[in-house]
Amino acid sequence: MKNYKIISYNVNGIRSAINKGLIAWLAVAQPDIFCVQELKAEANTVDLALFEQAGYNYNYIHTAIKKGYSGVGIFSKIQADHIQIGCGIERYDNEGRVIRADYGDLSIMSCYFPSGSSSDERQQVKFDFLRDFFELIQQLRKQRKKIIIVGDYNICHEEIDIHDPKANKDSSGFLPEERKWMSDFFASGFIDTFRTLHPDPNKYTWWSFRAGARPRNKGWRIDYQSVTENLKDKIVSADILMNVVHSDHCPTELVLKVH
Repeated sequence: MKNYKIISYNVNGIRSAINKGLIAWLAVAQPDIFCVQELKAEANTVDLALFEQAGYNYNYIHTAIKKGYSGVGIFSKIQADHIQIGCGIERYDNEGRVIRADYGDLSIMSCYFPSGSSSDERQQVKFDFLRDFFELIQQLRKQRKKIIIVGDYNICHEEIDIHDPKANKDSSGFLPEERKWMSDFFASGFIDTFRTLHPDPNKYTWWSFRAGARPRNKGWRIDYQSVTENLKDKIVSADILMNVVHSDHCPTELVLKVH
């Protein structure tokens, strides 16, 4: 048995994060698999050589058609058996929302769920994505039994996951419909790895740039590493790396014992 460390990070612009020291941090953190969201870059503008120098020789990215928008990636020390770019639904694939890597019987998905905060139209896109993604995952589980879904879900599940639940009860990211989706998703056979091990409050993964939210820890936990229930006994540790600062998000870390 071997321990695999998986780190997931919404970098809010991969080039900006690199300029803030991302590669030096990654060279120390040394996850086996590094999943990223919100690349905000075209494929030919990401300097993969920097990742290769840090030990990541198998690198896969899925960018949006719109320049400087969205995008996900998987940077890996381990060669994947199969890479699935996108989820097969054009409206989401055009936005670079989902990428999957298969390693033996294990599938890892790096996902960037839509945000609904900018308009009612985008909130509807988010609701559509949640519905379609749920169905996609149920279908995928018929072929792939062990799945890890990491990334920015753009949803706080419970009151413990947000610094001010009362003031944000009508905010996108904490709407009753979104929270119910999370509950239904976990009830369908997935585990919130961090919350399973850490029942305490005040651990968040995203802070607004406004009003000094991060120094005061006025945050939201919207980034997750969820695993199918058959991996529960393989969880060694799960953490939120709140002191890592290259983005308005911070990384999440999962260590799994696998073959």
